[in-house]
Amino acid sequence: MSGGGGGVAGGGGGSPNNTEWRFNQTLRNVQGMLKGRSFPGKVLLTRRSEPLSPPEYSPRYENDRDEYEQNEGSQEGKGQASGNTADSMSAKKSNPPSTSSTNSLPDAQGLVSGARATDSARIAKFTNELSRPAVILDKLRELSWSGVPPYMRPNIWRLLLGYAPPNADRREGVLTRKRLEYVECVSQYYDIPDTERSDEEINMLRQIAVDCPRTVPDVTFFQHPQIQKSLERILAIRHPASGYVQGINDLLTPFLVVFLSEHLEGNMDTWSMEKLSPQDVSNIEADCYWCLSKFLDGMQDHYTFAQPGIQRLVFRLKELVHRIDEPVSKHMEEQGLDFLQFAFRWFNCLMIREIPFHLVTRLWDTYLAEGDYLPDFLVYISASFLLTWSDKLKKLDFQEMVMFLQHLPTRNWAHHELEMVLSRAYMWHTMFKSSPSHLAS
Repeated sequence: MSGGGGGVAGGGGGSPNNTEWRFNQTLRNVQGMLKGRSFPGKVLLTRRSEPLSPPEYSPRYENDRDEYEQNEGSQEGKGQASGNTADSMSAKKSNPPSTSSTNSLPDAQGLVSGARATDSARIAKFTNELSRPAVILDKLRELSWSGVPPYMRPNIWRLLLGYAPPNADRREGVLTRKRLEYVECVSQYYDIPDTERSDEEINMLRQIAVDCPRTVPDVTFFQHPQIQKSLERILAIRHPASGYVQGINDLLTPFLVVFLSEHLEGNMDTWSMEKLSPQDVSNIEADCYWCLSKFLDGMQDHYTFAQPGIQRLVFRLKELVHRIDEPVSKHMEEQGLDFLQFAFRWFNCLMIREIPFHLVTRLWDTYLAEGDYLPDFLVYISASFLLTWSDKLKKLDFQEMVMFLQHLPTRNWAHHELEMVLSRAYMWHTMFKSSPSHLAS
């Protein structure tokens, strides 16, 4: 069970010029969405050295919504497409741009039509990249960072994780071989009597049996008996470096949904597992198992005893929040709130339990595009997520903060809110990564 968790270049992608372009694009997106408002802390996004012209303005994140969300909703969440559109329209009505904002930003209608044209262009770029005899992974990562069209997601995720080879001629043969290897692993590690298992393996299986019914409890689809059986089977085949740790069961769910979507139509609430043949189920499980294994390879010490990798990220998150929004950091410290009390779960489950499930696969597009750089970028995503409620947190005492952070008001989030979190995270990462002294103790 070899392989790298992310392979080659991560989300930063490419040359310095390309990095500068990505930063400028993100800055423009955030300016367009915030219309002159500032982020928590000292980062103000209203300054600009050159005017934005409509032909050049191409929102990285908003682009995906009009054309993709209908498909997202049909596959992953009931009624999300109409809900997201309604949310977007009401937000535009309730937040009219100020005079100064209007003067500095392109015409809104022009932006919308430009975004739709760019959607078509982005889909054409994905199609062109996937049609190459050998996919250029750096380019695929750069495209995928801003979101992948749902119907392309299964193939692109396999490529980004290094499970499917870039060379098109080898792809089918490799997948066939790896799926047969999975069947052999099931026979060797799962379909055996307990008398052939070690005490450690028996205890692990008991823990898996306890955890599977708790997997993403808000999504009833995962309680289907056949899904529960697939979860148990995949998790029982131990990842060689880490074994099984609570939380890995949640990490499996995005892969299950994406690879099931190749075989089942409509939204997840209407999927029927009875429509799948035993071979389909085996292939889906195999793809989930190998992709999860590749994914865990990039963060092995996050899911070993005492989970030191996660503890390290929690410490870095605390430092980053202090640099970005010192008043919030000081208030949390004065109230005696330890970041481990809420952030450990964020890093352990990679935010799956913190946002509506229909947004999870979009978030994971960015995760997989980051590749080996993901653990570092997770710190910035978590800081951006936390500071979404900067003003609210400063008004809460210890007990209120604990309750608030355990039950965050994200139930009605649409793609817009998630893209804002990612925009801020990318911007802060760009600002701080070349100034490590800013994060020094």
